[in-house]
Amino acid sequence: MSTTPTDRLRALLEPLAERAGLDLEDLKVSQAGSRRQVQIDVDADGGVDLDAIAEFSREVGKALDESDLMGNTAYVLEVGSPGVDRPLTAPRHWRRNAGRLVKVQLTEGDEIVARILSSDEDGALVEVQPVKGRGRAKERRLEFAEIVKARIQVEFNRKEDEQLLADDADATDAAEGDNEDNDDAADEQ
Repeated sequence: MSTTPTDRLRALLEPLAERAGLDLEDLKVSQAGSRRQVQIDVDADGGVDLDAIAEFSREVGKALDESDLMGNTAYVLEVGSPGVDRPLTAPRHWRRNAGRLVKVQLTEGDEIVARILSSDEDGALVEVQPVKGRGRAKERRLEFAEIVKARIQVEFNRKEDEQLLADDADATDAAEGDNEDNDDAADEQ
């Protein structure tokens, strides 16, 4: 069985990602003029910050320079995190996106929009949103085997977020009211 250059590159980089506490999500190598372009996406529970990406990028650059995988060809290395539009293809993707809205195409041909409530290694419990806002949301268990593709939907005006902001504002107003009472008591002394 022969392995492709990308397979050999993945075999080199996956242990580096694991040591850094990251998951190697995507790896692409393409030709960009006289150079190769190596694009790597990594992720982790709780997301990845720029410091983790920078450190991993240094480790990858060092490993590539020490190996013969890139040959004598110059390369450009890009390390980042997957965007919100990345398909959900592994159980960890579903786990990391609990609470988010997802559009799912099922093997039976139906397409649903649902909020991810929880997930495990075999599937996810979702809350299926009513069509055109009619009716109530319903919980449904989706097995990963019945999903053709799934993508997170960007929400700009999520009602729960608005309620959280309103609750925070109420708490801030109440705290400021308490401080005003304390200021008045101090002024009276």
